Amino acid sequence: MYFNSNIKFLRKRRGRTQDDVAFALEMKRSTLSGYENEVAKPSVEVLLAFSDYYKISVDTLIKIDLSSLPESQLRQLELGYDVFIKGSNLRILATTVDSEDNENIELVSEKAKAGYTSGFADPEYIKVLPTFKLPFLSRERKYRTFQISGDSMLPIPDQSFVTGEFVENWQHIKDGQPCIILTLDDGIVFKVVENKIENNGTFRLHSLNTLYEPYEIPVNEIKEIWKFVNYISSEMPDRNVEKDELVDEVRALRQEVKAIQMKLNL
Repeated sequence: MYFNSNIKFLRKRRGRTQDDVAFALEMKRSTLSGYENEVAKPSVEVLLAFSDYYKISVDTLIKIDLSSLPESQLRQLELGYDVFIKGSNLRILATTVDSEDNENIELVSEKAKAGYTSGFADPEYIKVLPTFKLPFLSRERKYRTFQISGDSMLPIPDQSFVTGEFVENWQHIKDGQPCIILTLDDGIVFKVVENKIENNGTFRLHSLNTLYEPYEIPVNEIKEIWKFVNYISSEMPDRNVEKDELVDEVRALRQEVKAIQMKLNL
């Protein structure tokens, strides 16, 4: 746990005295000194107060030795791009469980998507969503299903139900991973992700449909990320005509080569 060393490091890095920080957090200087010297243990309220004061997630304050980070990552932290953040703001994921205390899969339909944008963190909103089970998914992970709209992710059809696994640490998202993303401005989007957090604190979002141009979104404009697991649709995907034509051409070339080989052997 690096909390004590981190709050001392951040205070000195920003040129602030113990009196300055103690006054801002409405605590005694001796209390602050106790936290910095690991004499006193912080409560949850204290952790949240320091997190809000330094604009750094509680997870980062506790688990990451900030003094060991390169200057580039420290600058990203100070700009609000917490590269180790688990979600854009620390919070307990609102979820539901069944009578045996197993996690449900909540369903966010097309009609519910607008409400989800503002109610995603509200347990009262989440508990009224329809729920179901997919027995082949792990009980150790959290899943949620969203109905997508539009043609940007064709060949996945419009109105498909896409299930995602909740992602806590966005740093671990790999390039090319399809994700359901809850954004501040665009609501719920389903895109293929290019992770650029280390470079400039953004994700570059790509559509499977090449008619749509990729675009970048800062991590501080994202509320949740769910890693694609599977999708359910009542529609059959369209036949891949180009692929079928290519197969036919290759088959024809093979036949021509075989015919030439037979003539050479005569």
